[in-house]
Amino acid sequence: MGTTVRAAIAQIAPVVLDGDATVEKVCDWIRRAGREGAAVVAFPETIVPTYPLWCDAGPFARWDSPAAKDLHARLIEGSVEVPSDRTRRISAAAKEAGVVVSISVNERDPRGRTLWNALLLFDADGRLLLHHRKLVPTFGERLVWAQGDAAGLDAAATAAGKVGGLVCFEHWMPAPRQALHDAGEEIHAAAWPHLREMYLVASRHYAFEGRCFVLAAGAVLTRRDLERARIPLAEFWREEDLSDPILFGGSAIVAPDGKVIAGPAPAEETLLLADLDLAATRGESLPLDTGGHYARPDLFRLEVDRRRTGTTTLPSTGAS
Repeated sequence: MGTTVRAAIAQIAPVVLDGDATVEKVCDWIRRAGREGAAVVAFPETIVPTYPLWCDAGPFARWDSPAAKDLHARLIEGSVEVPSDRTRRISAAAKEAGVVVSISVNERDPRGRTLWNALLLFDADGRLLLHHRKLVPTFGERLVWAQGDAAGLDAAATAAGKVGGLVCFEHWMPAPRQALHDAGEEIHAAAWPHLREMYLVASRHYAFEGRCFVLAAGAVLTRRDLERARIPLAEFWREEDLSDPILFGGSAIVAPDGKVIAGPAPAEETLLLADLDLAATRGESLPLDTGGHYARPDLFRLEVDRRRTGTTTLPSTGAS
């Protein structure tokens, strides 16, 4: 492989709360990325089976709400166990297309009770290389997801280069950023619900600080998408608080000098593409290398506990 790779962002809408249908759509877009010559493709935050945007709607937190309980149960049903048939289908699509895949999903534990916001990285041969769980759910997300850990907080050598990733507000957490800078990322997958101005600022800052390319992936979502999923909008939002589109995409690909080289994408489903010269990650390290000559390890030391925590262990029933 040369130093230039084609990167893609699949800016899509989920089939809201339908895990199998959304996975099938994801696989279709992986194959599409492969046909376009992409070596790596990134998907938005918890695209399977949707970003739970109702978590920041005040009525969702109302105690003993039947509507909230029903919505949460449906989110769990559409979520992804790791491993499972749903992850195997994504793995198979990555292998078929020969594409490295970074995808954020709602992950459920084997009991079907606990959820995490998980970022999964599959190599072009289908192997699952990284399984990261968002460290701290943000604000209302704490009603939906459990805290993650640093087990998958790393960058992996892939067919497209050294790839790592973070989810949403993790891009404002200095320690996780530094852990990935130390790992020598060449390509960073940044999973967002969509790219507000500050989210793009954070993505550009990450690229400049880490001297890497950033695939800042956002989703598109309309009121009609929620209505098709039979989500009772009036239960959670006032009419004036629900814009359309709800998520507007805005995906962008950023170079190691912080410049946007593709996007921001408009509010529609699209495959955003850019050719990345990975040699730029080394050239840009001349003035700044936060994981190397600018690190001062004699003064500062970052220790990362990469043990997996929070995994539910089912008791043995004696059945084989």
